[in-house]
Amino acid sequence: MNIDSIKRGIVLDHITAGRCMEIYRTLHLDQLECSVALIHNVKSVLMGRKDIIKIDEDIDIDLDVLGYIDPGITVNIIVDGEITEKKHLALPERLENVLTCKNPRCITTSERGLTQVFRLTDPARRIYRCLYCDAEQK
Repeated sequence: MNIDSIKRGIVLDHITAGRCMEIYRTLHLDQLECSVALIHNVKSVLMGRKDIIKIDEDIDIDLDVLGYIDPGITVNIIVDGEITEKKHLALPERLENVLTCKNPRCITTSERGLTQVFRLTDPARRIYRCLYCDAEQK
Protein backbone atom coordinates (compact mmCIF):
# COMPACT_ATOMS: atom_id res chain seq x y z
CA MET A 1 0.00 0.00 0.00
CA ASN A 2 1.25 3.46 -0.85
CA ILE A 3 -0.07 6.56 0.91
CA ASP A 4 1.36 9.82 -0.44
CA SER A 5 3.18 12.15 1.89
CA ILE A 6 1.65 15.52 2.64
CA LYS A 7 3.29 18.91 2.11
CA ARG A 8 1.37 20.88 4.72
CA GLY A 9 -1.02 19.47 7.29
CA ILE A 10 -1.33 17.21 10.29
CA VAL A 11 -0.59 13.55 10.95
CA LEU A 12 -2.24 11.90 13.95
CA ASP A 13 0.00 8.96 14.80
CA HIS A 14 0.03 6.25 17.47
CA ILE A 15 -3.75 6.00 17.59
CA THR A 16 -4.89 2.84 19.35
CA ALA A 17 -5.89 0.35 16.64
CA GLY A 18 -9.59 0.65 15.84
CA ARG A 19 -10.07 4.21 17.17
CA CYS A 20 -9.49 6.21 13.97
CA MET A 21 -13.17 6.22 12.94
CA GLU A 22 -14.22 7.57 16.35
CA ILE A 23 -11.69 10.39 15.99
CA TYR A 24 -12.79 11.00 12.38
CA ARG A 25 -16.42 11.43 13.49
CA THR A 26 -15.67 13.40 16.68
CA LEU A 27 -13.44 15.94 14.91
CA HIS A 28 -15.92 16.17 11.98
CA LEU A 29 -13.16 15.42 9.48
CA ASP A 30 -15.83 14.38 6.96
CA GLN A 31 -16.74 18.07 6.60
CA LEU A 32 -13.27 19.09 5.38
CA GLU A 33 -12.65 19.94 1.72
CA CYS A 34 -9.10 18.56 1.82
CA SER A 35 -7.86 14.97 1.56
CA VAL A 36 -8.03 12.88 4.73
CA ALA A 37 -6.40 9.43 4.82
CA LEU A 38 -7.40 6.87 7.46
CA ILE A 39 -4.89 4.07 7.81
CA HIS A 40 -6.14 1.22 9.97
CA ASN A 41 -4.17 -1.61 11.61
CA VAL A 42 -0.66 -0.52 10.64
CA LYS A 43 2.13 -2.69 12.04
CA SER A 44 3.97 -0.94 14.87
CA VAL A 45 7.05 -1.99 16.82
CA LEU A 46 5.87 -0.13 19.94
CA MET A 47 2.14 -0.85 19.81
CA GLY A 48 1.78 -4.02 17.77
CA ARG A 49 -0.96 -2.38 15.66
CA LYS A 50 -1.97 1.26 15.36
CA ASP A 51 -4.09 3.65 13.29
CA ILE A 52 -2.91 6.82 11.54
CA ILE A 53 -4.88 9.80 10.21
CA LYS A 54 -3.31 12.15 7.64
CA ILE A 55 -4.99 15.52 7.05
CA ASP A 56 -3.75 17.39 3.98
CA GLU A 57 -4.44 20.82 5.47
CA ASP A 58 -3.38 22.74 8.57
CA ILE A 59 -6.56 22.89 10.70
CA ASP A 60 -7.34 23.66 14.31
CA ILE A 61 -7.75 20.45 16.30
CA ASP A 62 -9.04 20.31 19.87
CA LEU A 63 -6.14 18.56 21.58
CA ASP A 64 -8.17 18.08 24.77
CA VAL A 65 -10.75 16.02 22.88
CA LEU A 66 -7.99 13.96 21.26
CA GLY A 67 -6.26 13.46 24.62
CA TYR A 68 -9.54 12.31 26.15
CA ILE A 69 -10.30 9.82 23.34
CA ASP A 70 -6.78 8.40 23.17
CA PRO A 71 -4.06 9.97 25.36
CA GLY A 72 -1.25 8.15 23.53
CA ILE A 73 -1.72 10.00 20.24
CA THR A 74 1.16 11.95 18.72
CA VAL A 75 0.20 15.03 16.68
CA ASN A 76 2.75 15.82 13.97
CA ILE A 77 2.59 19.23 12.29
CA ILE A 78 3.87 19.07 8.70
CA VAL A 79 5.25 22.10 6.83
CA ASP A 80 6.97 21.78 3.44
CA GLY A 81 6.86 17.99 3.71
CA GLU A 82 8.79 17.92 7.00
CA ILE A 83 7.68 17.40 10.61
CA THR A 84 8.15 20.79 12.27
CA GLU A 85 6.46 20.03 15.57
CA LYS A 86 5.46 16.94 17.56
CA LYS A 87 2.89 17.10 20.32
CA HIS A 88 2.53 14.18 22.72
CA LEU A 89 -0.91 14.12 24.30
CA ALA A 90 -2.07 13.09 27.75
CA LEU A 91 -5.39 12.99 29.54
CA PRO A 92 -6.50 16.61 29.96
CA GLU A 93 -6.94 17.88 33.51
CA ARG A 94 -10.12 19.73 32.52
CA LEU A 95 -12.72 19.14 29.82
CA GLU A 96 -15.22 21.74 28.64
CA ASN A 97 -18.26 20.76 26.56
CA VAL A 98 -16.84 17.33 25.72
CA LEU A 99 -18.85 15.27 28.23
CA THR A 100 -22.42 15.72 29.42
CA CYS A 101 -23.33 15.27 33.07
CA LYS A 102 -25.62 12.27 33.59
CA ASN A 103 -26.93 13.47 36.97
CA PRO A 104 -30.56 14.56 36.42
CA ARG A 105 -30.32 16.90 39.45
CA CYS A 106 -27.20 18.70 38.21
CA ILE A 107 -27.64 22.39 37.42
CA THR A 108 -26.36 21.75 33.88
CA THR A 109 -29.52 19.71 33.23
CA SER A 110 -31.88 22.60 33.96
CA GLU A 111 -29.67 25.50 32.84
CA ARG A 112 -29.17 24.72 29.16
CA GLY A 113 -26.59 27.45 28.48
CA LEU A 114 -24.08 26.34 31.13
CA THR A 115 -20.71 25.03 30.05
CA GLN A 116 -20.27 21.34 30.86
CA VAL A 117 -17.02 21.28 32.88
CA PHE A 118 -15.32 18.13 34.16
CA ARG A 119 -12.04 17.70 36.05
CA LEU A 120 -9.79 14.64 36.04
CA THR A 121 -9.86 13.02 39.49
CA ASP A 122 -8.38 9.57 38.83
CA PRO A 123 -5.99 9.38 35.85
CA ALA A 124 -5.32 5.65 36.28
CA ARG A 125 -9.01 4.80 35.90
CA ARG A 126 -9.75 7.76 33.55
CA ILE A 127 -12.44 9.16 35.84
CA TYR A 128 -13.71 12.71 35.48
CA ARG A 129 -16.09 14.50 37.86
CA CYS A 130 -18.61 17.24 37.09
CA LEU A 131 -17.41 20.57 38.43
CA TYR A 132 -20.94 21.49 39.54
CA CYS A 133 -22.32 18.34 41.20
CA ASP A 134 -19.25 16.08 41.49
CA ALA A 135 -20.96 13.24 39.57
CA GLU A 136 -18.49 10.66 38.25
CA GLN A 137 -18.03 10.14 34.51
CA LYS A 138 -15.93 7.34 33.01
